Formats: sequence, C-alpha cells, structure tokens
Amino acid sequence: MTLTEEILGKIVSREALPGIIQPAITAGKKIVFTNGCFDILHPGHIQVLGAAKNEGDILVVGMNADASVKKLKGEDRPVMDEQSRAILLASLVFVDYVVIFTDETPLELIRELRPNVLVKGGDYRREEIVGADLVEAGGGRTVIVPLLAGHSSSEIIGKKGKDDHHR
Repeated sequence: MTLTEEILGKIVSREALPGIIQPAITAGKKIVFTNGCFDILHPGHIQVLGAAKNEGDILVVGMNADASVKKLKGEDRPVMDEQSRAILLASLVFVDYVVIFTDETPLELIRELRPNVLVKGGDYRREEIVGADLVEAGGGRTVIVPLLAGHSSSEIIGKKGKDDHHR
C-alpha cells in the first residue's frame, strides 16, 4: 500500500465508520471524537487534534461538508473543498479516521459513534459543545483544549482579505 492509499484509507464514510471501529471498541480501546470545518489547517488545529489523540486510542475527526461550512461560515467559505480538507486531516499521524458529515452539527454522528471522549477547542464552553450531554450520559468525558492564541481559520482568512485589499 502506498502512503497516498494509506492516507485516503483513513477517510471513511459515515455508514462504514461503525463497522470499522467496532473491533477497536470490542478490544476495549477508547474512542475519541472531535469535529470542525478545518478550513485552512493551522497550528491551533494541530494542538487540538494532538491533545485529542492523547485522550484515547482511536481519534475520529468529524469534518463539516462544504454545504454545511457555507451555512455556518458564509457563502465565500470554505476556502478549501471538502476532499482537500479531508486529505490534509487524514495525513496527520495522530488522526485515525476522518468522516465527512453534512449536518450543521455532529450530533447524529456522535449519537451513532458513542465516543468515550469528546474534545473541542477552548473557543467553546462546556454547555455549548454539541453532544457533550450525550457522551457524558454514556459514561464518557468532555475535554476542552486551550486555544493557541492567534490561530483561527476565520481570522487568518480575514487577515488575508484585508492584506489583499491594501495591495
């Protein structure tokens, strides 16, 4: 298997995900879930994803599809298409699986996956995290990773736009 095939193999369909991770669950492995748009991957994303992987054995990253990014962030987003964003995420050594979801929130995906740990970045408060109640009701935990100052896709994209305007 080539490295490209290995990376692409980490991008799985929502329908296939339960069957793929079931052997890990049966073996008692801890499943960790996080999600986001990941439109322009930056060091803040790396910090959250690395911290998420440290919380368990299998890291599943839910990634918003292009249509849901548009609904959440505006018509000019995403900057990168969903396949490109998924490949970048899957190429990270600590990401085990990437699953693209079309809903505005990952609630149904979390309900299907039933992770042991739900991880989000520090721009969220516990009560704002979609699925936290569900994960905790099942005996799992919610972890909030502190933000890395100055690293936000929206800020980076906004800065780029401002810089372009001044040229």
